[in-house]
Amino acid sequence: MPLFGDETSRAPRAVTLVRLAGEIARGLGAIGRVAVEGEVHRPTVSRGGWTYFTLRDRAAQLSVVIPAGKARHSRAVAGERVRVTGAMQWSADRGQAQLVAEEVVPVGEGAIAALLLETRRLLESEGLLGRDKRPLPVLPRLIAVVCGSDAAVRKDIESVVSARFAGYPVHFQETTVSGPGASVSIVEAIRDAVTVPGVDVVILARGGGDAPSLLPWSSEEVCRAVARCPVPVVSAIGHEGDRPLCDEVADLRCGTPSLAATAVVPDRVSLVANLDGMLGVAASAAGEVLETAERRLDSAHPRHALDAGLERASSRLMRAGQRFADCHPARRIETCAHRLLAADSRRPIGEILGRAAGRLAAEGRHLKALSPHRTLERGYAVAIGPSGEVLRAATDVRVGDGIAVRLARGTIRADVTQLEESRNP
Repeated sequence: MPLFGDETSRAPRAVTLVRLAGEIARGLGAIGRVAVEGEVHRPTVSRGGWTYFTLRDRAAQLSVVIPAGKARHSRAVAGERVRVTGAMQWSADRGQAQLVAEEVVPVGEGAIAALLLETRRLLESEGLLGRDKRPLPVLPRLIAVVCGSDAAVRKDIESVVSARFAGYPVHFQETTVSGPGASVSIVEAIRDAVTVPGVDVVILARGGGDAPSLLPWSSEEVCRAVARCPVPVVSAIGHEGDRPLCDEVADLRCGTPSLAATAVVPDRVSLVANLDGMLGVAASAAGEVLETAERRLDSAHPRHALDAGLERASSRLMRAGQRFADCHPARRIETCAHRLLAADSRRPIGEILGRAAGRLAAEGRHLKALSPHRTLERGYAVAIGPSGEVLRAATDVRVGDGIAVRLARGTIRADVTQLEESRNP
């Protein structure tokens, strides 16, 4: 009996190389998406950004290629144990089967720690880990929760909302929380959550898991999305002992989703108590203002206001009278006399009066010498014309005019009969 039965007795099927390659490709495609672990061997990067390496263990090896577009979500370091997620593909030009990776993540504790350390250094160099934390809103209009389809996480948050403020508005944005493409899905979920109108705070919630399953929450893309989120972000990933890097970028870190909901959802009872306290303080302040106003109103009684006005008017009149007295001529004369006496206070009063009398007599003699009566007494006369003006020339009158001649004692009335002009200049 042949070793392989009837199959070895059949004649070979003649096919072309192209057809055989196509059948191999279809057969590999039927395998579907797989996740396989192994050790990275001889990784290389092409000029186009594609990464090639061999995934191997003690019994087998497989060629792996990472497209340039997936390189940001993959880590291929020689010697590290990784999990490659992707699909098998036949390369007709190279004549070999290869695994086209969607994601390559480390699975060993040492490799994961090295990846986290590398990402941490990058984020610290850009100041994302040490940035200022934003305060959470006291009464957010809408709370967005980015989580997976895990019913337990959503139920925990809903139970906290029901206990603290039943019916409070919460929007759940579901996303892939682990596995291939999770980091991209989380970034898109954060972006979509903040576009919902009214969202004032975002909660990142996920249940516990091992280190590899939590790696997407430590990716560079997710940390950057948390940092540039326009509203505060609360991180509640895993359990108390799990610390992905997004916890350090978020504005608040909570050990569990329930604690995150407690920190964000306001307590209705406390709010009502605070409002009652503020209303009491406002009422007390209003009462004090009212009492002050009443006292001022009582002090503004018409009789009191009239008495106060009369008192002010009397004071102003007294001040005006004092200023008027200071400006009176008699007061000024008195002041001048006091100043004169003060200026000659060291001289005897008799000497001062004697000198004043002498000056007065001299002035009187001078005035008498200049008087017109003294001139008339010496024989001179003053001729006054018809109009009462003093005549200085013969031409000031005409023949027949009546004139008056004033002497030292008496006046003569006469008519002009002849005019003679003086020849001397």
